[in-house]
Amino acid sequence: AQWVFFVGLIEKGFYKQDPSRAPGDFANGGTLGVPNAGGPIENEEARKRKLNAELANGRLAMMAIIGMFFQDGLTGQAWADWSYFHDSPLRG
Repeated sequence: AQWVFFVGLIEKGFYKQDPSRAPGDFANGGTLGVPNAGGPIENEEARKRKLNAELANGRLAMMAIIGMFFQDGLTGQAWADWSYFHDSPLRG
């Protein structure tokens, strides 16, 4: 309940949408939504590049978790069975 209250407070009080700005571009948002992280990105090309990188990373993370779901549904385990990897340097 505390998280719901906190997120609601942030969304209604801190991140208010200004109709003159692009959707999701909040005046108090800072760099990529992190408050006090250096202010807004003034260079439009750099801003577009960073936002595209953020979208690409989010899509990659979604594909990775879907792959883990598929592997878990197919094999019954989300992680590899380390007993098959005898010569792996990851085995302690």
